[in-house]
Amino acid sequence: MLNRFARALFTRIFTPVARLLLSWGVSPDVVTLVGTFGVCAGSLILFPIGELFWGVMVVTAFVFSDLLDGTMARLSGRSSVWGAYLDSTLDRLGDGAVFGGLVLFYAGRGDDDVMTALALTCLVLGYLVSYSRARAEGLGMQANVGIAERSERLVATLIATGFVGIGAPDALLGVVLALLAVASVITVLQRILMVRKQALALIAADRAAAVATGDV
Repeated sequence: MLNRFARALFTRIFTPVARLLLSWGVSPDVVTLVGTFGVCAGSLILFPIGELFWGVMVVTAFVFSDLLDGTMARLSGRSSVWGAYLDSTLDRLGDGAVFGGLVLFYAGRGDDDVMTALALTCLVLGYLVSYSRARAEGLGMQANVGIAERSERLVATLIATGFVGIGAPDALLGVVLALLAVASVITVLQRILMVRKQALALIAADRAAAVATGDV
């Protein structure tokens, strides 16, 4: 959710907290679940009723669990495929809740069709960005490129939403969401092209191997 520098900084800050929770017998998976619940609650309860600023505060507080559970897993030697899977899956749920909460607000109390459409577009494209990478990796290829990584999308959205919550015009968030939508489309295209290049290389390699063995 944060760039490498910020992630390293906050990891050092949260290490004592991680050690304390481990000493109490709290598992990294529990922290992951609690963090996701907090993000969803802040987004889906506070955003729709117009409490954008406090919703952002709650979401931001629980977002840090993404760093805390990883630190706990490393300290306890419990880093595993299961933990990585659970964390990634619940990250998608949290992201969906943030944009879903904005959709509910602007479709309801916010009463703004354009903002509703922008938030919904970012919700859908956010999942597409994540899927385009996950599907590539599932096929044994890489798609770790793009200008709209998850952390940047989430941080930009939360900052803009927080400002709107304390009186900034909705247009600020609208501009951010529009830019994120464009960046997400570009990211998906970048990943598609990257996977296509790898797929064509594999086809060429298979053909070359077939020629070399006389199978053609």
